[in-house]
Amino acid sequence: MATAKERLIADRASTLELLASLSGDWDGVVEASAQANADDEHDPEGATIAFERAQVETSLVRARARLADIEAALLRLSEGTYGTCEQCGGQVGAERLAARPSTRTCFACANT
Repeated sequence: MATAKERLIADRASTLELLASLSGDWDGVVEASAQANADDEHDPEGATIAFERAQVETSLVRARARLADIEAALLRLSEGTYGTCEQCGGQVGAERLAARPSTRTCFACANT
């Protein structure tokens, strides 16, 4: 079974790959919107391009947040505080860490 550090490093690598892919998607949507009719309201393709742009932007925001969570977990690991709940100071629990290696809180605090 992989260690917490190995899982976090693998998660970071896959998240960086996702960010690169989404950045390419973003560039494509921006290019498409530059070539499309600027009048989104009356252009049948305008609404689709606007939707795609919003969807890619939301995915980018989520991926960046995930990367920040992973980096923070790696920092906690190096500081020796990994697995300690940031709210109550108790143990996060092995099962929760196995399911969500970058989690900051125990199950009880996550549900409040």
